[in-house]
Amino acid sequence: MSRHGRAVAAPGRDLRAGFRHDRGDGGAVVPQGLLKAARKSGQLNLSGRELSEVPQMVWRINLDLPEEANQNHSFNASERWWEQTDLTKLIISNNKLQSLSDDLRLLPALTILDMHDNLLTSLPCAIGELENLQKLNVSHNKLNILPEELTKLRNLKGLFLQYNELTCIPEGFGQLHRLEDLDLSNNRLTAVPASFSSLSNLMRLNLASNQMKNLPAEITRIKKLKHLDCTSNYLETIPSELACMESLELLYLRRNKLRFLPEFPSCILLKELHVGENQIEMLGAEHLQHLQSIHVLDLRDNKLKSIPDEITLLQALERLDLTNNDISSLPHTLGNLPRLQFLALEGNPLRTIRRELLNKGTQEVLKYLRSKIKADTANQNDTPTETAMTLPSQSRVNTHAMMTLKLLDYSEKQTALIPEEVFDAVGSNAITSINFSKNHLNEIPKRNNLLASLPEEMEALTKLQTINLSFNRFKTFPSVLYRLRTLETILLSNNQVGSVDPVQLKQMDRLATLDLQNNDLLHIPPELGNCVSLRTLLLEGNPFRIPRAAILAKGTDAVLEYLRDRIPT
Repeated sequence: MSRHGRAVAAPGRDLRAGFRHDRGDGGAVVPQGLLKAARKSGQLNLSGRELSEVPQMVWRINLDLPEEANQNHSFNASERWWEQTDLTKLIISNNKLQSLSDDLRLLPALTILDMHDNLLTSLPCAIGELENLQKLNVSHNKLNILPEELTKLRNLKGLFLQYNELTCIPEGFGQLHRLEDLDLSNNRLTAVPASFSSLSNLMRLNLASNQMKNLPAEITRIKKLKHLDCTSNYLETIPSELACMESLELLYLRRNKLRFLPEFPSCILLKELHVGENQIEMLGAEHLQHLQSIHVLDLRDNKLKSIPDEITLLQALERLDLTNNDISSLPHTLGNLPRLQFLALEGNPLRTIRRELLNKGTQEVLKYLRSKIKADTANQNDTPTETAMTLPSQSRVNTHAMMTLKLLDYSEKQTALIPEEVFDAVGSNAITSINFSKNHLNEIPKRNNLLASLPEEMEALTKLQTINLSFNRFKTFPSVLYRLRTLETILLSNNQVGSVDPVQLKQMDRLATLDLQNNDLLHIPPELGNCVSLRTLLLEGNPFRIPRAAILAKGTDAVLEYLRDRIPT
């Protein structure tokens, strides 16, 4: 007899029986070998097995005598079933489950429960007994109500309920004090509980694609909130207190009914503001003066008629989208924004910028605007003066050094800006060294287009947050960047990078934006999906086949989720 009182099988029983596909409850097929492996690893993946219900053997995996214990052979040290590991991770996604048994309480050690893409209309009350649960994914189901018992999961850090049919949220949600990531997008919510203000550790809240007409002011008391997405609702206004959320870094308000841009008196950390596809008519200095950390400003598809000169206050701005507004002219000073890499102007009745110039791209438009500043200055002084944008003569650029020494020398000019004509003079010469010494530069010129590697000494830049290496000649991801754990933004588009290391990227827990557009990536490693800190991942323009363009179009969260689902188990 076994320790559970079961008779040991008679001699001659088929020793392979424990590894066959045995049928559980409801005709479900679960390989015994998979269950055996799960007892060792504590992880069980039953994704995509056409399950209409979870077999009883799964719920009782740590209780019942395993099949292999009945075999008439001795176990080595690695096969001692009585030394099994409690199941901590269960994936039953991409099946046909319509309900779950209360027997899930028999897996109290679970820390991860993934049930996305099923047909669940409700969750059992017993889910509240999984007191060790840290991540619960029930996205892409048919939930129309949540049990109050869900609020007992006090160790929960990630809760994913997107793409369901929820109309309300239990008031007790405020008890989930350890919750860091909450996704309620693509439901039917008209409001969220005021108790959300008690979610003291919440950093990411996604309320996109619901039916909300307003946000409770209490939501602004979530002190650690960094990412708030309210895209595709019916918001006409937002609480003024929202502007005072000092931790907020990414704010998505696209596709609503806003008529005014909120004023941000103290959001010194706000890096991305997306208010496209609203009804905003006016942009004033009061809306811009405190957005000095902003990297991305999306104002597309509104009713703006002008852009104020105060746009130059946004010294950190990298992307400005003004597509489809009513703008007839731009302030010339826009050309002086030092970090601006992307400027979208299509769909505006611009009178001063020709379409063929717009078609040449951002840098040509900015160059044109800077030239107009020069013209304005010359007109004011009645006498033309040489500026940093004056076309350099051949004597100012050492062409001999470029051809023989592969050196671009523009030193001792006492200038604060390297003219673009200096880079144009490079032509087809292969440059390996640059000398810009003894000038007044306050940043690395953006248009070098020459870098193929970074010095290891950069590891000493222990406070670096943003690096822009776009339009260069990198063939590999610079290894030194992996060691700069303070980096929040890496722009590496338009290079020749062939691969990235997802394991090292995951360790960069502050990395929020990674731009790898227009490189030579033939393969996107599924493990990249584990980089949960990423809020913006840009992969378009690479030759890989998977993920498909339709997945990329759904945005960063969808891409990461897709990649995570493809991680081998």
